Amino acid sequence: MRNFLKISLMGMAALTMVAMSCNAQKGMEQKNNYVSFVDPFIGSGGHGHVFVGANVPFGAIQLGPQNIFKGWDWCSGYHYSDSIIVGFNHSHLSGTGCSDLGDVILMPFTGAVRTTSGTQDNIEGSCSSYYRHANEKAAPGYYSVKLDNGVKVELTATERVGMHHYIYPEGTARLLINLKDGNDNKTFDTYMKKIDANTIEGYRFVKGWSPMRKVFFYMKLNRPIESLQLFHSDAAAGFDSLNGDSIKGVVTFGKGVKDVLVKVSLSSVSCANAKANMDAELPAWDFNQVHQAAIDKWNRQLSSISAQTNDNRAKKIFYTAMYHASFFPCLYCDVNGEFRGMDDKIYSDTKWTNYSIFSLWDTYRTFDPLMTILNPKMMGNFVNSFLSIYDQNGKLPIWPLQSGETECMPGYSSIPIIADCYLKGIGGFDAERALKDMVASATYDKQNGVTYVKTMGYIPADKIHEATSIAMEYAADDWGLAEMAKKMGKEDIYKTFIARGHYYEKYFDKSIRFVRPKLADGSWRTPYDPFNSIHSVGDFTEGTGWQYTFFVPQHPEGLISILGGDARFISKLDSLFIVHGDMGKQASNDISGLIGQYAHGNEPSHHVAYLYPYAGAQWKTAKIVRQIQKDFYTDQPDGIIGNEDCGQMSAWHILSALGFYQVNPSNGVFVFGSPLFDKASVNVGNGKRFEVIAKNNSPKNIYIQSVMLNGKPYENAWISYQDIMKGGTLTFTMGDQPNKSFGAAPQNRPKTLE
Repeated sequence: MRNFLKISLMGMAALTMVAMSCNAQKGMEQKNNYVSFVDPFIGSGGHGHVFVGANVPFGAIQLGPQNIFKGWDWCSGYHYSDSIIVGFNHSHLSGTGCSDLGDVILMPFTGAVRTTSGTQDNIEGSCSSYYRHANEKAAPGYYSVKLDNGVKVELTATERVGMHHYIYPEGTARLLINLKDGNDNKTFDTYMKKIDANTIEGYRFVKGWSPMRKVFFYMKLNRPIESLQLFHSDAAAGFDSLNGDSIKGVVTFGKGVKDVLVKVSLSSVSCANAKANMDAELPAWDFNQVHQAAIDKWNRQLSSISAQTNDNRAKKIFYTAMYHASFFPCLYCDVNGEFRGMDDKIYSDTKWTNYSIFSLWDTYRTFDPLMTILNPKMMGNFVNSFLSIYDQNGKLPIWPLQSGETECMPGYSSIPIIADCYLKGIGGFDAERALKDMVASATYDKQNGVTYVKTMGYIPADKIHEATSIAMEYAADDWGLAEMAKKMGKEDIYKTFIARGHYYEKYFDKSIRFVRPKLADGSWRTPYDPFNSIHSVGDFTEGTGWQYTFFVPQHPEGLISILGGDARFISKLDSLFIVHGDMGKQASNDISGLIGQYAHGNEPSHHVAYLYPYAGAQWKTAKIVRQIQKDFYTDQPDGIIGNEDCGQMSAWHILSALGFYQVNPSNGVFVFGSPLFDKASVNVGNGKRFEVIAKNNSPKNIYIQSVMLNGKPYENAWISYQDIMKGGTLTFTMGDQPNKSFGAAPQNRPKTLE
């Protein structure tokens, strides 16, 4: 009896141990399931313009729903306010202010053969379907919806292949393949051919925001094709093979087919390369396996920062930002390394990986400095992609979209990114070649306003639209070029471009303490209203004189001097956050997220909250940064205050949540703000982690009282990139009242090298 009891007790103990182990494992799994904190619908309403659908980090495929395009808020092809889906396509932008892509639309339906999409007011007789958010799910690597037409759709993806799962209701199952329509672009050549009973290939050549793109596809279906009927637009034109400028096709499946899997791979080179992409990445048909692999990739990506907080809402916002900051730039090469250049030639280099969709005017400010921490190797690939574009196009990129240069936004914003990488010791590219290309691009006469910079030292506002903001951007870019040249021992190049980096001084009217447009005769624009903004044809790009007065991220010390020293600068900066004025009826919609004249919804303002420490008032940065995070980053569909811009808005939140921000885009100095989490651990590579601990942190305790770095008192209001990448522990002690002496001494303020 005693033995039985002993055995029973031992068994119970074993079971308890197993249960504890299982619970611990479950807890660990839950803890590491970062995708559970992501809500892809955040930013899909308002003006966030984010992509909703299935993809993997930085993958070439963005597979998701397409609404009827209705203008600016449908730049990604989807808006939360909509109720109609016209199909599911394989490429999408995310957060941009312009529209394109939307390639190879598939739409499952039943009933009679039809090809039209209908209109927002009437989809009767079309392939389109209404849908409801209650029947819609989205998570990293996955999207599903039960359409009102009765078809359930599930989507997932690899890097270069999209996978569809359709469950049809009763009726003849059909699938529209629409090559004519995309997201606000126009085809000039299309082709579709049935290869065998389960295979279709084709291409879509298109002009849109990108001047020219060529998209080839290869499609496999797990059910035999009973027929492929082809159309010129909506006019029947035959079966199995067709070429024209607006091809559509309708696949009809056999009687009783209700469950269909479809795989679609893309290539910029050829149908053969698209097939090779599929053969390499997705030869099988296991949807759940592909979905799980996508989840695993997203968990690895999101785990690069482990944030600890009891505020699950804050965690959701943060990891959704991490998710949105992992879409672009995206792969733009096949598994064999080939891709189409801007000269329509095919390029290949197996030593590095080509990327595209660089929203450079936005991302050089925060996204790229963030990636130098999280993924330096990928940054090297970005730089090589820039250098390749130089060879293709005769200058470094401005806003490259696959095989086209959009020339969108001012500045040559790839230059500060290259400089930042080099100055941080990130290799993997030819620095001599890079510097040569940077100088050539910064002196390229066809670059907007460069000739005036070279001959007059400024860009006249009566000669070029948005001249003043263009010139201010060039000055910031040139500063980074100069510092790179200096480190490389190129003294002549350094002297030329550090002088140009100071050209911002020429636009300040000290009598009114504002940046002010200057005319060709050397006079100031008169009359001048620093509140006024005229979109596209005014003096400033998506901004006002108030906002651009503080656009000197490369040299805040110089700005402070121009504005009259620390006290007068702080007073002027305080005013920015409280003043109100009429921006005019023609102001850009991008000027959003206003606190006074600070516009968080648009990138030229993004560094401004972090300027206070340069004047010895770090505590003021803490206060305004917390306000921005509270008011402009929420967990709702309109939870991003402006265009997400390919990860820039999200990157600002990520770095700010860690408690620091790189003001100068090319010097690796991260200025302290106010850490959001109790603890955050950053994977900085080579088995090292950099931990940020915020003691006594709370919504009220927003001010830094003191700092420790690796257990030693730390007096600076900033930390270097090198110290972050060494790994270690940065400990903030927080409080509800400012410690106005922290970082106030001149030797403890962030500094700019010259």
